[in-house]
Amino acid sequence: MANKGPAYGLSREVQMKIDQKYDPELENILVQWISGQCGNQFGQPEEAGKAGFQKWLKDGVVLCHLINSLAPGSVAKIQSSAMAFKQMEQVSQFLKACEKYGIAASDQFQTVDLWEGKDMASVQRTLMNLGSLAVTKGDGYFKGDPSWFPKKSIENKRDFSQNKLKEGQSVIGLQMGTNKGASQSGMTGYGMPRQIL
Repeated sequence: MANKGPAYGLSREVQMKIDQKYDPELENILVQWISGQCGNQFGQPEEAGKAGFQKWLKDGVVLCHLINSLAPGSVAKIQSSAMAFKQMEQVSQFLKACEKYGIAASDQFQTVDLWEGKDMASVQRTLMNLGSLAVTKGDGYFKGDPSWFPKKSIENKRDFSQNKLKEGQSVIGLQMGTNKGASQSGMTGYGMPRQIL
């Protein structure tokens, strides 16, 4: 996996399109939020840009602390390791915790997207969804500026009494039109030619 050479042809075009989706402004917002949410113990990426962001999140430690700050106890064991499979395991634990938190599996990035840096835009989208969900829940664990994330819609269920429902059945809405004053006088039968005198 790590020994892949440069991409050519169609593979290169596809990778370039994926890379164009990466948003540096969104990276700044996410770095500010993660740093504030987890505390300053993890600092910020050493360098700005996609490579620095990927390197900062690659081992999964920052991500696991992030989900634990939003939902305490989501990831039980967080440890730093230089071994690739341990780092990928940390990232997959983060993704499982995100699914329990409420983010659909289809809205999450794949572990290799982050670890190999192939699709950092999907990593941004997952973190954006996580922030939006944290703002929407309003359980007091979110730290940061709520305006950074769009608030997700929540269900607004309405219960109507039976009397109210029956009232609605007897009223003809204006969208349905009216048939008052309509008649078929003067209409000719189908297929008959028009009579002009």
